[in-house]
Amino acid sequence: MSTAHEIAAPTTGTAGAGAAAPSSGAEWAATEHAGHGVEGTATPDGPAWTADGRAGTAEQPARTADRRAGTADGPEWTADGPYSAALRAGRGPLFLRRADGWLLPLEVERWCAEPDAVDLEVLGRCEGAVLDVGCGPGRLVAALAARGRPVLGIDVSEAAVARTVGLGGPALCRSVFEPLPGEGRWDTALLMDGNVGIGGDPRVLLRRLTRLLRPGGLLIAEAATVDIDERVEVQVVHQADVAPGAGAPFPWARVGAPALLRHAGRAGWRAVDQWTAGGRCFAALRSRATRTSAEPPKSTAVISSQRARKPSGDSPVASR
Repeated sequence: MSTAHEIAAPTTGTAGAGAAAPSSGAEWAATEHAGHGVEGTATPDGPAWTADGRAGTAEQPARTADRRAGTADGPEWTADGPYSAALRAGRGPLFLRRADGWLLPLEVERWCAEPDAVDLEVLGRCEGAVLDVGCGPGRLVAALAARGRPVLGIDVSEAAVARTVGLGGPALCRSVFEPLPGEGRWDTALLMDGNVGIGGDPRVLLRRLTRLLRPGGLLIAEAATVDIDERVEVQVVHQADVAPGAGAPFPWARVGAPALLRHAGRAGWRAVDQWTAGGRCFAALRSRATRTSAEPPKSTAVISSQRARKPSGDSPVASR
């Protein structure tokens, strides 16, 4: 699953051997080294990458400057946490739990299965090199990699990254708000399964994605099926976890299509399509064709919690 927890693990992953950053998202994603680096240091395959794209060292992996306390090693994403356990089993029950006790079921079985017809429709709309934000157990990353497409999945859950790599999909254990390979040069980004909720503030997330994609790049985002614009703190829990305090709460958002389009417009995105399929809602968005001097400079991102179910839209963008 790809929840939204952006206090991501402080891991940095490897981007392949060499002392210079890759020239494009496609170039990096196509290397055989993607998918390593879960421990946050350089691997034998290559160095860790620092914020400005230069190679770091195993002793000094990159770190974001203002990571907030509490979730980097939180119980939700650790090896013995409920999310990791569910991914290993390939099934739930698993929920996001609000402070008032309301539960949002997480579709672990679907995430751990082969891509369905709705997923394949989305994948068919992807262009160029694809960055799957909150890739979860990796069904989409693996499917794109099997087609020979340059792709990279990122997720703050080590279990999710390990499962993605096991399926043959390149993946890094990293938050979307941390430095990433090929920044500003990815052609398509995916926010599937409700991952627009990552970090608890869709506007911040959407602005971050404008910096990850090339000018005019494509974002395909899945929205909630109801008209909602909610910011909450949640926990990942098993069905039996009914008592408060079962896990560290983290920020999350649930956003329906109308709210998604409002936030996207304010963040500089242009809607090019909306569709629904299989009871799910999607929107295709284009970033600005050029970067403007009025655009705020890249700043260190606040990392919040980016992981949990993607709550959950007909045809995004132009042909490839």
